Amino acid sequence: MEISEVQLLGSYYQVFDAKGKKVSELGKANGALCGIGSGFFVVERGNYYVTYDAKSRKIAEMGAFEGKFRNTSGATFNLKNGNNIVSYNVRCKKISERSA
Repeated sequence: MEISEVQLLGSYYQVFDAKGKKVSELGKANGALCGIGSGFFVVERGNYYVTYDAKSRKIAEMGAFEGKFRNTSGATFNLKNGNNIVSYNVRCKKISERSA
């Protein structure tokens, strides 16, 4: 399912689809929103990055020590690790790495 927006309202992140309909919500206590991809979003919770689908179901998580969050694009997200940009899929599996 395509995500058009994730917005903080009160103590919940509300997830909206392409038609503007709220499809789910996730408590703010689950972490800070980092970025939104086409069908997922990334939250930083303590020392972890956690990916969620449009229904706010956890997909995967990885240690934040892997790098500083940079952005999301399509079905991937990027972290900056030293002098490198590392791309991961929604399951937190490394796809590629390049020099920054």
